[in-house]
Amino acid sequence: MENQTEMHEFVFTGLTKDHQNQHILFIFFLLIYIASLLGNGAILAVVVVEPRLHTPMYFFLGNLSWLDICSCTVTVPKMLSGFLVEPQAISFTGCLTQLHFFHFLGSSEGILLGVMAFDRCVAICNPLRYTVIMNKLTCLLLAGATWAAGFFHALMHTVLTSRLWFCGSNHVQHFFCDIKPLLKLACSSTTLNLSLLNIVTGSIALGAFFLTLLSYFYIIFFLFFKVQSWKSRWKAFSTCASHLTVVALLYVPVLSNYMLASTGESAEREMIVTILYSAITPVLNPLIYTLRNQEVKSALKKMLTRKLMSGRT
Repeated sequence: MENQTEMHEFVFTGLTKDHQNQHILFIFFLLIYIASLLGNGAILAVVVVEPRLHTPMYFFLGNLSWLDICSCTVTVPKMLSGFLVEPQAISFTGCLTQLHFFHFLGSSEGILLGVMAFDRCVAICNPLRYTVIMNKLTCLLLAGATWAAGFFHALMHTVLTSRLWFCGSNHVQHFFCDIKPLLKLACSSTTLNLSLLNIVTGSIALGAFFLTLLSYFYIIFFLFFKVQSWKSRWKAFSTCASHLTVVALLYVPVLSNYMLASTGESAEREMIVTILYSAITPVLNPLIYTLRNQEVKSALKKMLTRKLMSGRT
């Protein structure tokens, strides 16, 4: 791969230059990051340790927790260091690495949400054939395809970005290396990059989004016409509403940032939108998807009790 860049490093402008606000934001995002690691780490641990959670639903939830841990680790620590150290520089190779893993993990999570919605649709609407349809091999193939699609999608953007010629300013109007802020610094044509960002990234996000919506709408339709108990309906509706909240928190900002991509948008707006799905959503996922689940709560209590008892002995 021929590297045409004349730059050896980039410098992030960050969220704010106000030192007082930097200290407040550092504490806030540090707490958010710790909560994300603890929440998702607890979910991942209990899914692995507890045998009764070795089901397709919790297998995918474990994948989601691991993706959330990795995705927020790609961006948040670098953002935190930017509040304490100026200037915040990153090498060209480091920038491309961060860009790759951000889009790899982000697109994988978007696709995984669609897979999880399909899993719930089969479980609720076709319970008698659920174990046959969502068998171990199917789950592994779906998870593998999700990670592979995310990896090759990110690789496409990474390779194309690496072949751009950068000159002039090396100040990236963002708190990490994302595609659009880098394209603003390129001296060579970015038409292909923007086209693929609009078409490929938009198609992946929209496809997974519509699969998720279709699955949940089918669940609601099934419950309304097939289930007579209002208590069962309300429980399922409540679960769907919670899941759709997470879906909206991820897909709406992503679609607004990447599907209609251009290099002339406000840097401040882009950063605020990016924070929603790179830092806030990973914290909310454990709360909405699993910690409200009685089965997971009891498994967590059981695991903690076992640890305390073994510690005393």
